[in-house]
Amino acid sequence: MTAPNDTLGRPLKDLRISVLDRCNLRCTYCMPEESLNGRGVFLPPHHLLSDGEIEFLARVFATLGVHKLRLTGGEPLLRPGFNELVGRLSPIPGLTDLALTTNAVLLPRNAIALKTAGLTRITVSMDSLDDKVFRDMAGGRGSVQEVLDGIAAAETAGFEQLKINTVVQRDVNDHTIMDLISHFRNTGHTVRLIEFMDVGNVNHWDRNLVVPSAELLKSIHDQWPLRPVASQAASETARRYEFVDGAGEIGFISSITEPFCGDCTRARITANGVFYSCLFSAHGTELRDKIRAGMSAEEMAAEIMGLWSKRGDRYSELRNRLPRRQPHVEMYRMGG
Repeated sequence: MTAPNDTLGRPLKDLRISVLDRCNLRCTYCMPEESLNGRGVFLPPHHLLSDGEIEFLARVFATLGVHKLRLTGGEPLLRPGFNELVGRLSPIPGLTDLALTTNAVLLPRNAIALKTAGLTRITVSMDSLDDKVFRDMAGGRGSVQEVLDGIAAAETAGFEQLKINTVVQRDVNDHTIMDLISHFRNTGHTVRLIEFMDVGNVNHWDRNLVVPSAELLKSIHDQWPLRPVASQAASETARRYEFVDGAGEIGFISSITEPFCGDCTRARITANGVFYSCLFSAHGTELRDKIRAGMSAEEMAAEIMGLWSKRGDRYSELRNRLPRRQPHVEMYRMGG
C-alpha cells in the first residue's frame, strides 16, 4: 500500500518528525532569545508524542511508501531516552534511511550509542567557524569548539560523511563562508549553504539579508572550480556540486531564489503530533489525539492518505506573488 500522489503529482517518500521543541541554543533564524520574552512557551512533557506514538506513526508512514525518516527538533539530543528511541525506529521495515539533524553540542556523549542504535546519517547545523559570529547567531550560547568536538565524536563513532548545514545571512556570516568551506574540504563532509528563509514568525526575516545561492556559487567557483553533480533523487533539496580538484562536494539549498516545491515529497510532524504538509504551513492536522483515542494503524493510514491526496502546497513558488509575509508554524516546533 502506498499513499496516492498529491494534487501536483508528488509522491509521499520522506517524513520528518520533531521529537521536542526545546533547544540549548537560540539561533536567530529559528528561536531568537528575545522572541520568548521569558514565557513558558515550550510544550510540557505530556503534550509531546511518546516514544511509542512516534514509532506508531513511523510504522504507518513506512507502509505508505516512506523510506526516509529524519528526526529533528528543537535539539533532538535533549530528549530523554533519545538513543533508545532511535533503536526502536531503525528496524522498521521499509525505512532505509534514518537521519538526525543536530547542533552537535551533545554528540560527544551520544554518537557511539546512536551508531549502535542504527542511526544512518547525521546533519550538523553550523553557521560559522568564527566564534564571535557563531555565538552571535546562536544567541550567545554554545561555541565553535563544542560543535567541532561533536563532529569529531561522530567521525569516531563511524559517521564518515556528515552534512554541515549553514544558513547564510548577508553582513552576518557571509564573510566567513569561505573559511568554513576551506575547513571541510577533503574531510568527506559536505557543506550545504542555505538561503535565509522566512520560516516561522519571529526570526526577523528580511529579503535584504538573503544571499542568493548563485552569488555564493560564483565566489566559491572562482576560488575552487566546481562542476555540477547529478541529483540522486528528484526530491533532493540541495543542488550538488563537486570540487574539480577532488576535495569533495558542496550543496546549495535555494528556497528563496530557486524554489523546489515541484519535487517536494516531505511530510512533517511536530513534537506534539500535528501533521504538516509544508515547511511553510500555517495550519496542520492533529494526529496525537487520534492515536490516544485508539485510532488503529489502518485508520491512521487512511487519514494520512486523505491528507496527502489533498496536498497542494507550493509556498516558495508563490512567495513573490503574496502581498505580505504569511504566518507559519515556528521552525523549532516543526523542525527544518
